[in-house]
Amino acid sequence: MRKEFILYGLGCANCASKMEGKIRQLNGVKDASIDFVNKTLAIDIDTDNYEIIFDEIERIILSIEPDIIIKEKTIKRMLNKTLILVGLNCANCAAKIEKDVKNIYGVKDASINISSQKLILTIDDEKNWEDILSQIKLIVNKYEPDVKVEEKEIKVKTNLNRETIFIVLGTTLFLLAFLFENSLRQVLFILSYVIIGYDILLKAVKNIKNGQVFDENFLMSIATIGAFIIGEMPEAVSVMLFYKVGETLQDLAVERSRKSIKALLDIRPDYANLMVGHELKRVNPDDVKIGDIIVVKAGEKVPLDGIIIAGNSSLDTSALTGESVLKDVAVGDEVLAGFINKSGVLKIKVTKEFKASQVNKILELVEGANRRKAKTENFITKFARVYTPIVVLLALLIACVPPIILRQPFSPWIYRALIFLVVSCPCALVISIPLGFFGGIGAASKNGILVKGSNYLEALNYVNMAVFDKTGTLTKGKLRIKNIMSEGGIDKVKVLEYAAYAEFYSNHPIAQCILKEYGDIDKSRIKEHKEISGFGIEARIDDNEVLVGNAKLMIDRGINIREDYDVGTKVYVAVDGKFIGCIVIEDEIKEDAKMTIDFLKKMGVRTVMLTGDHKDVASDVAEKLALDDYYYGLLPDQKVEKLEELEIQKENGKIIFVGDGINDAPVIARADIGIAMGALGQDAAIEAADIVIMNDQIKNILTAMNIAKKTKKIVWQNIYLALFVKILVMIIASFGIANMWEAVFADVGVALLAVLNSIRITRG
Repeated sequence: MRKEFILYGLGCANCASKMEGKIRQLNGVKDASIDFVNKTLAIDIDTDNYEIIFDEIERIILSIEPDIIIKEKTIKRMLNKTLILVGLNCANCAAKIEKDVKNIYGVKDASINISSQKLILTIDDEKNWEDILSQIKLIVNKYEPDVKVEEKEIKVKTNLNRETIFIVLGTTLFLLAFLFENSLRQVLFILSYVIIGYDILLKAVKNIKNGQVFDENFLMSIATIGAFIIGEMPEAVSVMLFYKVGETLQDLAVERSRKSIKALLDIRPDYANLMVGHELKRVNPDDVKIGDIIVVKAGEKVPLDGIIIAGNSSLDTSALTGESVLKDVAVGDEVLAGFINKSGVLKIKVTKEFKASQVNKILELVEGANRRKAKTENFITKFARVYTPIVVLLALLIACVPPIILRQPFSPWIYRALIFLVVSCPCALVISIPLGFFGGIGAASKNGILVKGSNYLEALNYVNMAVFDKTGTLTKGKLRIKNIMSEGGIDKVKVLEYAAYAEFYSNHPIAQCILKEYGDIDKSRIKEHKEISGFGIEARIDDNEVLVGNAKLMIDRGINIREDYDVGTKVYVAVDGKFIGCIVIEDEIKEDAKMTIDFLKKMGVRTVMLTGDHKDVASDVAEKLALDDYYYGLLPDQKVEKLEELEIQKENGKIIFVGDGINDAPVIARADIGIAMGALGQDAAIEAADIVIMNDQIKNILTAMNIAKKTKKIVWQNIYLALFVKILVMIIASFGIANMWEAVFADVGVALLAVLNSIRITRG
């Protein structure tokens, strides 16, 4: 059973993270996720124990934030489906299929990824699936009769050998025709033409029956048959031959590009070694359940997320993080699917099913990224719909109007019109552009950067303001205590003790730093505990009322404090309404932060920092990094307000916000482009952000921008190349200078060059 609840009054992102973690540990809960931005809790639970489980969930939520009101949300769950369109290579046809599928009743969204030959669907009810599937097959058959619709990926044998045999046989007969005269020559021309172009002619007939006239098969058939009629038989055969060879090479190039991109994303494990008794059984990762024990040998991929229970090794994490440095792991460490075991044997207890694993989410995100299409893609799709009919109309005008007005023979003008028909197919544009963007997304993924759509990749080219969180983004987030000051004769150790006990139930980095410094805690001494979002902790330790937090908390409670301590993050401690001391915590700036900021500024990007820390800490970091501006003492909602103010200040361009996960979820979601840093293993960060940097290196923002710049450059190269060559051939054809050879090059030749150009994105 899947249930969704609205958590009215949820105001602490940190608390939301704790709730989610504790709810997931409950027996009977298969999965749980809190969307802090929308204040919702979604859970997959065991139906038999729903009432008991819900009571436990309610207890957990109210123990962390007592003022929350929990209301069940009535939801109609959308289902995602993926179909494989085997043999689909025509991008123009793909756009038509996608448009028609979106109009099917019950389909909420549909998107075709021509690069992977996948149709990704969102439907509103599983009961309608069979009817939707049958309608999809009819639509696909209408536009592409030879394309097969499969629900699972299958290995397809190519017809390359058969195609090659027909091309060689047809070419041989074509060359033999020149050795003979009269009728025999004509018979050989016709025979070679049919052998070479039989499938083109067959597809054209099928498409006409389905009401599809303006496709490349029909246009090529009309153009070459027209050439036969006006007596240009050798040229008709040679053009069909050239077209067929070009089309075959184009298909090979597209397939090669698909393999190149798939190689970048080759992180899905093929199998898992499941422990069954004392034996190992090789199974599909989808068949492994939570709590099962798997074994990963040296050289194998870790197939599922889990905890090491035996063994130690070095893991290659580059498939997920882009990092080439090996990670040493031992018993108790968490490992993620997609890591490669380089040495030793690991025994792992599975903590997530494969569908919920990090690697599967990454694959789904990258493969589904084409749903959010760039403006350039949308423009070309719309352009292609009007381009072909316009060119066909021009061809008709050229064939009819000039010979009538100039009183010239029709044959030369019909020939020129036929050239127009050959040029009119927009495939070079329609296939190379999505292929280019998908290649860019694949290249980013290889570097540990997840881009959720080509629209975000394109938008990175227009960034003129970069806004950063401080802790964990510009700084390492590995805090250490710099100094402890005490007041009123209280021992420094006592100040640390009260702070540690108060912070025990918090998972905030500052709390963890204090707890690490203090050591073991006797939980029985903690009588009450309440986290005050953006301020600190209120707790009852033994018989004492303890406040631990920032200056705002102390001022709010009327406690007088000193603020003239060292530069650093200050944690004030008060007991029974009396200020007893302060703990000063410092954080190191990341090694690549200064270089990243400097590069952004050279690119004309304004750099700003938003932090909840004190003025002196914020000022120190801003000065060291030479930031253009900074704002301090901000609560999460105030960060959103400040970002909105900055958006008003920016000129034409995009604003990015870079944060380190769930604590920054609201402002990440609000920015034009939200970027989550160091999000490996953080489900909430991956959901909230538009771009996810899996490792902790801020310089990967520059890598993402460079990939975006290269992708844009190659995409526009393809657009300019295709339009220039096609328009040039049309112009010279109208003056009788071009022949069909140039026309075929303007179609398949340019498409081939554009596809090969797109592949360059995947190479460094």
